[in-house]
Amino acid sequence: MSKYVKELVTRDIRQRLEGVEDAVLVSCVGMDANTTNELRGELHKKDIHMLVVKNSLARRATEGTQLAAAFEGASGPVGVCWGSSDFVSLVKEVVALDKDKEKFEKFVANGGVMDGEALDADGLKAVSKWPSRDEQISMLVGQILGPGANLSAAMLGPGKMLNSQIKQKGEADE
Repeated sequence: MSKYVKELVTRDIRQRLEGVEDAVLVSCVGMDANTTNELRGELHKKDIHMLVVKNSLARRATEGTQLAAAFEGASGPVGVCWGSSDFVSLVKEVVALDKDKEKFEKFVANGGVMDGEALDADGLKAVSKWPSRDEQISMLVGQILGPGANLSAAMLGPGKMLNSQIKQKGEADE
């Protein structure tokens, strides 16, 4: 590949990855076209983008960005996955596809980058066990509403009991 073509490809990769701060690196070497198309369809359903690039060109394109740490030590063609609602959801989906060896035998999650720090395959599996953004929000809402419900019950309980006793006395007088 000539220097001019490498620069064009590097510029295109840089433009596609512009604004991406967290990503997962995967390997899909050896997959046939039908399986790759099915994989891309599964990823598209979950709003995940995948770009397969030569690692040296990706390294040049991400130089000076947060993604640069992901490509240190990478070899061969690399698939870069990004998107989804948050990074934990992205990792959960990619790790789930990695575990599905019936459909995607040669799909392997190799690592990634989160907040500028490189993650290896074991790090990805650890992140996949974290609660996603939606799960964290639901836990937070539960923690916020729990004390309020307890306070409401504590305030309304004696009033309801007093009301019940007044009603019973009123019925007894009649």
